Parts: sequence; structure tokens; C-alpha cells
Amino acid sequence: MYQQQLPIILASKSPRRQELLKAMGLDFKIVLKDVDESYPADLSPAEIAVYIAEKKALAFNDLDADHIVITADTIVAFGPDILGKPADRAEAIAVLTKLSGAVHQVYTGVSINYRGQITSFYDLTEVTFNTLSAAQIIYYVDQYLPYDKAGSYGIQEWIGLVAVEKITGSYTNVMGLPTEKLYKALARL
Repeated sequence: MYQQQLPIILASKSPRRQELLKAMGLDFKIVLKDVDESYPADLSPAEIAVYIAEKKALAFNDLDADHIVITADTIVAFGPDILGKPADRAEAIAVLTKLSGAVHQVYTGVSINYRGQITSFYDLTEVTFNTLSAAQIIYYVDQYLPYDKAGSYGIQEWIGLVAVEKITGSYTNVMGLPTEKLYKALARL
């Protein structure tokens, strides 16, 4: 069992990640640093998620005290396409139209920086969407404004309740943090 002994920093402004860490019973503070989230074009989706999470973790190598820093990055892959956060309403609608009636993959890379040593891993979840009408997609985008979410949706919101037919893998991974794998990684520290 993991018993927290060191302060934890969550380097994420994601309310979902914060919610998940709280639900895990962890005490943490939020510290943000600007990090360039670009990546080499030849990486696989899993490698992209881990690469960006590690870049975020490396930004904390200057910490003086004993802290555990948790960083993460979530991407959605649909065939060869990487679906990041939508730039605007039109892009969110286009992405959800593409995902409607299809299967896509959600990858979350996680890095833990402890005393300058970085441990990284990723999780993969396959999500199957029912076919959505244009009206349903527009309703979701206009009501939930999913502009801060990879793939233009949050599984914990209305769309997850009415459109997700099946998931294979971790539900919390789709929310942005594979908590079961994170718990195991923290217990190994």
C-alpha cells in the first residue's frame, strides 16, 4: 500500500487530474511551468504522450527539496491522426464528427520526477463511440465547451454518458491520468 511520505507536486492545470489525485487520497499542490509541447514527427502515439510528459517533468529538475513531481500528457489517436485540443468550435465539431460511430485510442503518458530521476510509463484505452447526430455533437460542444480536452471531449461529461458504447482499458486514463498505474509507480518509489 502506498503511504505518502513526501510532498507531491502535480504539474497540471487539468481539473480532471486534480480530481483524480484527490480521489486517490493524495495531498498535493499545483505548480505549473511553461513547457514546449512539440515533439518529433516520427514518434508513435504512445511515444508522443511519454515524450511530452517527460519534457514537463524535466522542467522540475531545479527543485531543491524532496518532492515527487507528477506530470502527464493525454493524446487521442484516430488512425494516423493525432487529435489534440481543438482550436475552436468548428474544429471540435469536426473531430467529434470523425469519432462518431468509430473506435479511437487514448494514450496518457505519465512521468514521475523524484530527485531528478524520471520514471515514465503510458496507458492505452480504446474507446468506441456510438453514432452521434449533428445536433448531439453541436449540443455537446456548445454546452460543455471541450476546448481544453484532447479529442474534443471529456468522458466524464454528457457525451461519455450517452455516446460511449464501450471502453477497453482504464476509464481514468481517458480522463487524463491512469490512476491504477500511477498508484503502483508511486508505491515502487
